[in-house]
Amino acid sequence: MITDDQVHDALEYLRTNATNAAEARAHKIYMEEFRKTVKAQAMAKFNNLPVSAQEREAYRSEEYRAHLDAMKIAIHQDETNRWGMVHATSVIEAWRTQNANQRGMGKMV
Repeated sequence: MITDDQVHDALEYLRTNATNAAEARAHKIYMEEFRKTVKAQAMAKFNNLPVSAQEREAYRSEEYRAHLDAMKIAIHQDETNRWGMVHATSVIEAWRTQNANQRGMGKMV
């Protein structure tokens, strides 16, 4: 049974974490897009090579690997927030179903 306190906590979690979740999502998307810039800058260092070789060297670059490490952190934070929101929403939905079932049982008696 889901208690009213659990529902209150879930609603409070949604309210207090909305800004953090939005920031984490924005950061993740920014990091995904900025990856293209990091690659282009790394490729420019090898402009004397064919494009395919520039791309290979860019993917091997320390800057690109560092960016991937930062992306991993951003994605982890976004997913942590997302699953926290999913959990809180699920608690609220289960509580709603539980209460609807209780009301339905009351009508049947």
